[in-house]
Amino acid sequence: MLQLIRLNNPHFRQGAIELLPACIGIFTWGLMTGVAMINSDMNYPQSLLMTFCVFAGSSQLAALPLLASHAPIWVILATAFCVNLRFVVFSAHLRNYLMSQTRWRRVMFGYFTADISYVQFIKTFPNPAPPQDTGDLHTGVNAQLSYLAGSNVMNWLSWMSGSLMGIFLTQFIPTQWGLGFAGILALLGISLSLVSSQLRLLAAALSAACAIYFVDLPFNLNVLLGILISIAICDQLSFHGSKIMPSKDQSTSDKT
Repeated sequence: MLQLIRLNNPHFRQGAIELLPACIGIFTWGLMTGVAMINSDMNYPQSLLMTFCVFAGSSQLAALPLLASHAPIWVILATAFCVNLRFVVFSAHLRNYLMSQTRWRRVMFGYFTADISYVQFIKTFPNPAPPQDTGDLHTGVNAQLSYLAGSNVMNWLSWMSGSLMGIFLTQFIPTQWGLGFAGILALLGISLSLVSSQLRLLAAALSAACAIYFVDLPFNLNVLLGILISIAICDQLSFHGSKIMPSKDQSTSDKT
């Protein structure tokens, strides 16, 4: 993967430069997460370990109050898993882009690829290059992955710099700055950019409504319940909708 991270590679530079406008939001979200870890009575080694190993702001923030309240470990793991379920979808979508790569390179892309870098990459390359079209670093699959590597590096640096600053400078960051709200706005912008169909809009509305309705549940179980209810309902709607509206290929074969 290191051969893709080259400043003289135009695709790597393009991916990094095009992510620059989002870096302020990523940095702010990381800063707020770093502050939240220290304020939840985690020490510096624990906060650093969580920052570098988890590298997922939404699941970190969801887990912190559960850790502070000594919630059962299964509740913490289930909450973090459900909050990060979107990455299962991201991975499935990226499979055709990465299937020709080694296991180690796929694992590295899996760790570094985040919401914004994924969305930007898919918008720039809606279709994967043929797996056999490896070419050099400036064409085909390598060109696409160099772009993704550039986006990922810029995203990782923005997040880690903000998170580390939040961890070590917590006492100097006033709560009046409203960093939590800024981070929420950044994540909301990412989420809304993924709502590209009526079913996704329904899923977002259902999960939000259920989370609000069950807000009194302990251990933030309202978030977990909202996600599960939304997935169950939308999965059934998608299944029955596909039966009612068959694909074009199927309808053509039925006519013949």
